[in-house]
Amino acid sequence: MTDSKNINNPVGQGGGQRKKLSRTERQNNGPHRNLDRQGAAAQKAELVRKMREKARAAEAAGQASDNTAQN
Repeated sequence: MTDSKNINNPVGQGGGQRKKLSRTERQNNGPHRNLDRQGAAAQKAELVRKMREKARAAEAAGQASDNTAQN
């Protein structure tokens, strides 16, 4: 096997030419990142929804205890 001088590019190890990247992909802003952002946004929305439900439940429990204290 012929060795290349560059350890990251050994000759004869397969591979081939690199894919031509668009400008957005070179800036790490390709379609895979868009999917990551959508997933993160969905996760955040779910977390916010759960937090609001907990806050409403705590508020309702607080109001119920206030009502019993007034009676």
